[in-house]
Amino acid sequence: MLGRFFKKTAKLRPLDTARVPDGMRVYAIGDVHGCNHLLHDLLMKIEADDLARGPAETLIIFLGDLMDRGPDSAGVIETAMALRKAGRNVRFLMGNHEEVFVRACRKNDPKVTRFFIRIGGEATVLSYPITRSEYIALDMHQLSERLGSLVPESHLDFIDSFEDQIVIGDYVFVHAGIRPGVPLAEQKPSDLRWIREDFVEQRGDLEKVVVYGHTIYDSVEERGSRIGIDTGAYASAELTAIGLEGGERWYLQT
Repeated sequence: MLGRFFKKTAKLRPLDTARVPDGMRVYAIGDVHGCNHLLHDLLMKIEADDLARGPAETLIIFLGDLMDRGPDSAGVIETAMALRKAGRNVRFLMGNHEEVFVRACRKNDPKVTRFFIRIGGEATVLSYPITRSEYIALDMHQLSERLGSLVPESHLDFIDSFEDQIVIGDYVFVHAGIRPGVPLAEQKPSDLRWIREDFVEQRGDLEKVVVYGHTIYDSVEERGSRIGIDTGAYASAELTAIGLEGGERWYLQT
C-alpha cells in the first residue's frame, strides 16, 4: 500500500507532461553535418511516419549544423532549400557551424577561414566546385578570397534566414542549449549556438523542455528538461529525428 502511495504522489518530470498544441505534429532533425544521403533517408522515414499517423499540421525543424565534416554540405543545403521552395512547413535553426561558415564566406578574413577549416570546413569547401588539388594549393589568404565566389550567394542568404530558437507548446528547440537561469526571451544567440557544459551539466527543471543538437551522444539523451538528439551522423551514420504530437514523443533514425 505504501509503495502504491509513493508512486501516485511522485513528482512528474517535465518530460512526462510536456505537450505540443493539439492538431500539431512536429519532427525535429539533429545535426546533419554534410550527410545528404542520410538526410534523404530520414526525410523518407518522416514522410512515411507522418502519412501513417493521419492528418495533422506537420512541421519539420532542423536543429542546425547542416554543414561541415560530412561529404556533401552543399547538397544538404540544396536539399533544405528545396523543402522550403516546395512549400513544406519547415523551419531552420542557426548552429555554430552555420555562423562560422557564413562569416568565413563573407568576411574574407584568414583568421575566420582558418577556424572554419579547423572545425570541419574542409569537407564543406570540397563539396563545392573545387578539386582537392586546387584546394591544397591555396593558402589561407587565397582560400578566404576564393570562398566568396565558390559558395552561391543563395546558400548564404538562405542560412542568414535561420532562427535562434523556436518555442512550441511546452518545448523549445535550439541548436546547442540555453543558459540555465536566464529566461528564454533573454537568451543570447551565442549561448543558443555554442553553449555546452553549463547546459548539459545543469540539474533541475528548465522553463521548457529543451530539444537540442550540438553535443553528440551514442543514443538519444533524455535527462531532466533536456532531449539531445545529435547522434554524430557524420561518424556513426545515425541521423536522428524526434517526433512530437500531443503528449507523445517518438524517434526515427537512419
